Amino acid sequence: MSGNGVSPCLHHQSLKSDSCDRLADSPPLETPLASRAGGMATDNHTDMSINSTNAEFGGVEGAGIGTEGERAGAGIMGVRRKERAPLLTQRKLFRSLSGRELSSSDSESSDTPRTLSTFAGVFAPVCLSQFSTMLFLRVGFIIGNLGLALAGGTLSLAYIILLFTILSICAISTNGAVEGGGAYYMISRTLGPEFGGAIGALFFFANVFSSALYTTGCVEGIVDNFGENGKIAQWLPEGRWYNFAYSSTVNVLNLLVCLIGAGMFAKFTIVIFAVVLSCTASVIISFLAENHRIDVPIPAANQLVQNDTYPVNGTYTWFSANTLRDNLWPEYSVDYTTDDPVNYATVFGVLFSSVTGIMAGANMSGELKEPGRSIPFGTLIATLFTFLIYLLLFIFTAATCTRFLLVNNYIFMMGINIWYPFVTIGIVTATLSASLSNIIGSSRVLAALVKDNIYGKLTSFIGILNYKSNPVGAVLLSAIFVEGVLLIGELNTIASFTSIFFLLSYLSTNLACLGLEWASAPNFRPTFHYFSWWTALLGIIANGAMMFVISPTVAGICIILLLILIIILHLQSPSEQHQWGSISQALIFHQVRKYLLLLDSRKDHVKFWRPQILLMVANPRSACPLIDFTNDLKKSGLYVLGHVKVGDYDNGIDPAGEDYPKWMALVDHLKVKAFVEVTVGRNVREGLHHLARVAGLGAMKPNTIILGFRDNAPSHDFFTREESPFNVTNYQAVSPSSSSPSLLTKGSDGIHEISTDEYVAMISDILHIGKNVCLCRHFHLMDKAAIMKKDRPKQYIDVWPIDFFCPDESNIFGTTSLFLMQLATILNMVSTWRKRTMLRVFLCVSSRDADPEAQQKQVKSMLHELRINATIVTVPWDHITTLLSENAFDMQSDMIEPEGDPIVNLSDAYINGVNGLISGQSVDTAVTFLYLPQPPASPKLYSQYLKLLTGLTDGLRPTVMVHGMSAVTTTNL
Repeated sequence: MSGNGVSPCLHHQSLKSDSCDRLADSPPLETPLASRAGGMATDNHTDMSINSTNAEFGGVEGAGIGTEGERAGAGIMGVRRKERAPLLTQRKLFRSLSGRELSSSDSESSDTPRTLSTFAGVFAPVCLSQFSTMLFLRVGFIIGNLGLALAGGTLSLAYIILLFTILSICAISTNGAVEGGGAYYMISRTLGPEFGGAIGALFFFANVFSSALYTTGCVEGIVDNFGENGKIAQWLPEGRWYNFAYSSTVNVLNLLVCLIGAGMFAKFTIVIFAVVLSCTASVIISFLAENHRIDVPIPAANQLVQNDTYPVNGTYTWFSANTLRDNLWPEYSVDYTTDDPVNYATVFGVLFSSVTGIMAGANMSGELKEPGRSIPFGTLIATLFTFLIYLLLFIFTAATCTRFLLVNNYIFMMGINIWYPFVTIGIVTATLSASLSNIIGSSRVLAALVKDNIYGKLTSFIGILNYKSNPVGAVLLSAIFVEGVLLIGELNTIASFTSIFFLLSYLSTNLACLGLEWASAPNFRPTFHYFSWWTALLGIIANGAMMFVISPTVAGICIILLLILIIILHLQSPSEQHQWGSISQALIFHQVRKYLLLLDSRKDHVKFWRPQILLMVANPRSACPLIDFTNDLKKSGLYVLGHVKVGDYDNGIDPAGEDYPKWMALVDHLKVKAFVEVTVGRNVREGLHHLARVAGLGAMKPNTIILGFRDNAPSHDFFTREESPFNVTNYQAVSPSSSSPSLLTKGSDGIHEISTDEYVAMISDILHIGKNVCLCRHFHLMDKAAIMKKDRPKQYIDVWPIDFFCPDESNIFGTTSLFLMQLATILNMVSTWRKRTMLRVFLCVSSRDADPEAQQKQVKSMLHELRINATIVTVPWDHITTLLSENAFDMQSDMIEPEGDPIVNLSDAYINGVNGLISGQSVDTAVTFLYLPQPPASPKLYSQYLKLLTGLTDGLRPTVMVHGMSAVTTTNL
C-alpha cells in the first residue's frame, strides 16, 4: 500500500471465533463509549473482546438502559424487602426506559425524598407569586391610568400570553421525567444546552429581579404604615438608604427560610397563602360593606398634590354609575413615586411583572412528588383563580373609587378597609411570599446550571456548598444578586427589567414546545393534549411583541445578552459534553427529509454538476492528507468516507458497527465535512459494490469514487508524527464518552491485502456502473501548510489531458480530459488554493501533428468558453513518441491472448520517458492531474495495466489519475 494509505481495501479485522472465550479478560469499562474506544481493535480482531462489542451495540442509550434497568430492578426488590415508596423506583425506571443515563450525583439527588404536593408545591406558590405587588399595591395605579375597559383588556391579554406559555409548559412537563431546574430543565433538554444554558441564566436573573421587585413592594407597604408618615405608627425613619436597609432585612429573612430547605418553604407558603386569602377576602367584603362616602387621605410622600397646609383627600363613593363611567377609559397621569409620566408600556410592565409567577411551581420540580401531574394541573388552576380575583377587584375598584384617589394613593384599599391592618398584613405577606418564591426559584435554576456544568469553572464553586438536597451555595449567591438589584430602589423601574426577562423565558418555552411539535418526533406524546403548534407560535409572537412594547431598549439589550451567551456556550461546546438530545437535530432531520424528497435525480443538469465523492479509505492513519485534500475537492458536494471490513455476521456481531464512532471521531479530528459509511463484505470488491450503490440518499449519491493507489510504499502514521497537523495528541473529544480516532487501524496491521487483479477489477467495476473514478498516489508527500505559506512562491496545479497509453487516439476535448480540467479548476476555486496556486494545462506537441499552433488556439478557446483561468504550456515530446514502436513487453502467448489492447505495445522505456517528461515539469507543482486510461477488457492484462500506471507516476508529486464517464462542463448559459 502507498503512503497515502487509501485504497478500496478497507480496514479488515478477521472475526475470531475465540473472542467469546476471552470475555472475562476484557478490561473494566468506565463508560459505554469508553468501552467502544477501549475494546476496539487496533490491529486485528483478536484485540477486541465480546464485552466491548456488546457495549458497542448498546451504545450510550443501550448501556444506559441496561444500567438503569439493573438499578430499577434493585429498587423494586428493595420495595419488597424494605417497603420503600414505589414512586422513587417508578421515576428511576422511567428515566432508564427513556434512555437517560444517570451519574452518581443524579442517583443521589433522585434518592432524596420529594415531599411537595400539588397544593403546597404548585398552586399556593403560583397564586402568591401572581398576587404579589399588584393585589394590594397597584390595582389603583392600573385602573387609574388605563381605565376599567383597557385594564380588563390588558389583564386578559397578559393572562392569554401566560396561558399560551402554560400550555407549552404542561405539554413539555408531561412528556417525560422533570428534574430540578424548572423552565431551564425543560428548555435545555429540548433546545439543547447552548440555548438552554443561555435562557437558564436569563431566567435566573428574571427570578432575582422579581424577588427584588417583591421585596421592594413589601418594604413600600411597611414604610407606608410604619414610617414617619405611617398610618398605623410612626416608628421607622424614611429615606433611600433606610428603605434599602429594610429591603436587605427582608432579603436576609428570605435567605434564612431558603437555607432551611424546601420543607420549610412549603410550610411557610401555606401559612402565608391562608393569610393573603383572608386579607383579600377582607378587601372584597369592604367594597360591599362600606356603603357610604369615605375621604381617603393622600400619602404625604405624594408631593405632586399633597401639602402640609391643606391636606388633600381622595374619595371613595361606594358603587356609583358616575364613578364607573369616569373610570371606564384611559387617562394617563404622573407616577408620584418616580415623578415620571405614565404610559401604556409602563402600566403593562407593572401589571405583567406582577402575574409572571406561573413558573413558581415548575421551579420546584425537583421537590414535587409528581411533577408531571402537579405542574400542569396546579399552574392552570392557580392562574384561573388569580385571574378571577383580579377581575373582580378591577370592577369593584373602578365602580367605587374616583380616579384622583386611584392615581394619587396606590394603597387606597387601606383607607376603605373594614380593618385597615388587614391590608398592611396582606401587602407584607403577599410580597414577602412572592419574594421568597422567586429567590428559592432562582436558586434552583442556578443549582441546575451548576449541576449540569454548563458554565464550567465559572460556576463550579457554587456546587461545593450543598446540604442534602438544598443547594446552599446557589441560595447564597441568589440572595447576593437580589441585594445588588435592590440598589435600584424604585418598584416600577425594577418591574420593566423583570417583565422583559420573564417574557424572554416564556418565549423560549413556547419555542421549545413549537420545535417539538414541528419536529413530529414519535417520542413527543405528552399526556396533556390541550395545546397545538399554533398556541406555541402565538405565545412566541405575543411574548416577543410585548417585550418591545414594555421597553424596546431593555428588550434589545436582553436579546443581545442572550445571543452572546449562546455564542459563548457554543464555543465551549456543552452540547458535545451533554448528550441530552437537541430539538435542532430533529428539526434538521424533518427538513432534510422533506427537501431530499424534492431533490429529483431526473432533473439533474450539467450546469449544476458538482463532484459527489466517495473516498475509499483503508488505513486512516496514513490517509489524513488525502482525506483533507478531498475535502477541498468536493466543492460543497456530497463527501463520504467509505470503509470495508472483510468478514461476516456468523459470530452474531456487527463488525462495522464497532468502528463507526471512531470514524466519526476521525471526521471531527480532521475537521472535514464528510459522512461515514462502513460496510461488511466477504471481500473488499464486494464491499465496494455495496458502497458504490447504496452510499448517499435519494438524489444525493456519489458520482465520483476515489481510490488510493496499490503499491508497496511504506505506510506513514500521521496520527503520531510530531510535526503532523493531524497528530491526535491534542485531540478534543466531542463528548466525554466519545471514541478517539487514534483507536483506528495502527500502521498496516490488520489491513486486508488485495491482489492486483482485484484492485484493477474494482476500477473496472466503478466505470461499468457509470461513475467517475480517481486514483490518488503520493499524497503522503503533500504538505498543505507549506503550499499555503505566503513567503513562498506560488505553486502550480498541473493538468495533463492526454491519454499516455494511447496518445494517437487521445482527444483533449473528450469527457475524461474535460473532467480532468473541471476537477483541477474546482480545486483552484477553493479560496486557500486560489491564493497560493495557479492552474497549468500541458499540451504535448509533436512534429507529426498537423498544426500545433491551431491546436493550441483551440485549447485556449475552449478554456475561455469554459471560464477556466489557466496557462497553456506546450511540451515537445517527439523524443518520447519515438519509443512507442519499441515493444519491449515480453508477451507469453500461453498467458496473454492479445485482444488489440494498446497497453501491449507500451514499453518500459516509453513509460519511463513520459514519467521523466512530467517530472521535469513538476518542480513547482503542488498537485498533478493525469488522464487515467480505461482498464483492459482482459483480466490477464490487469497486472500489466497496474505496472504501467506505477511506472507512469513513480517519483511524481501528489498525483490524481482521473477517468470521467459523464459530461461535467457546458458552455451554455
